[in-house]
Amino acid sequence: MLERNVQDISDPRFETDLVVVQPPQIGSHLKFDCRPTRPFLDLPINGRRVIFSENVFYRFDRSRIVQVWSVVDKAAIEAQLGA
Repeated sequence: MLERNVQDISDPRFETDLVVVQPPQIGSHLKFDCRPTRPFLDLPINGRRVIFSENVFYRFDRSRIVQVWSVVDKAAIEAQLGA
């Protein structure tokens, strides 16, 4: 998943707005500012700048991420595209 995102979004900028730790899980609210070069989340962004949030949770086992849950604010992206 991450390899595909790096190919589609060459300039990702994000801020960690909130981090919550309850071992073995970490949760975070991220704010993204980027220009995907291809469709992203099935939306025709194609180089336009979009700003959106993501809530993501990681579960660790032996210092490695073993599971990821993510919710992206797709509605915010759609509103910026006029979709």
